[in-house]
Amino acid sequence: MLISDGTMSRIQTTFSRLQAAGRKALIPYVTAGDPRPGITVELMHALVKGGADIIELGVPFSDPMADGPVIQLAAERALAHGVSLRNVLEMVAEFRQTNTETPVVLMGYANPIEAMGYPVFSAAAVAAGVDGVLTVDLPPEEARERVAVLKAHGLDPVFLLAPTTPVSRLAAVAELASGYVYYVSLKGVTGAATLDVDSVATKLAELRQHINLPIGVGFGIRDAQSAQAIASVADAIIIGSRIVQEVEAGEAGLTERVSAFLSGIRAAIDMARA
Repeated sequence: MLISDGTMSRIQTTFSRLQAAGRKALIPYVTAGDPRPGITVELMHALVKGGADIIELGVPFSDPMADGPVIQLAAERALAHGVSLRNVLEMVAEFRQTNTETPVVLMGYANPIEAMGYPVFSAAAVAAGVDGVLTVDLPPEEARERVAVLKAHGLDPVFLLAPTTPVSRLAAVAELASGYVYYVSLKGVTGAATLDVDSVATKLAELRQHINLPIGVGFGIRDAQSAQAIASVADAIIIGSRIVQEVEAGEAGLTERVSAFLSGIRAAIDMARA
């Protein structure tokens, strides 16, 4: 989306740059505060070093209904440290002290934002350096007023689409979303394993008839092979549970492992240039 001064958002700038180069976006996910709050910013920088174009930063929530066991446990670990939405914004602000280019999208659930209030949250998020917000349990039919507040502050509202999303909802998402949309490639929760590239390609072609935004694909992408296959049809590769598994494996060498893993994914999707 365009900011109030007429400039493009960081997300739009990133996709424009990648499209001009014939490249696909790499969007990794980590849960803020996992395995402890003090390492999150270091992890974010490790993701950038590994080739991340945009970072999805999970806001820990007590009932993450769309997430599988891996990310559920990550949220539990973060919540055990008392990590709140305000703490997550503080982490983004710290990240911005040395990185002013990589877009950050907060991914989470409506309750923490509702508790803070959308105007207060939006102002605080922009001040911290957040670029977009993906609220898993906020359907577009109920989002209009909330999206208006986000957009008024220059935040991109990112929406989820699924294989079962009806055409009527596509129209609502097309009207409200900005930045990019997140296509859930599977019927299930994060971390599921079965991925049908042909069906994803068919669905993306249908979605592009209604939505004029970059489409990122997530759920089920776990390795370089699956990332490269999806990169041949999507605008962005979103990968979360596999990275969170590296976090779960322990802090010893964590940032190096995460950066190295993502570098392999980066190399694979760069072989699937447009």
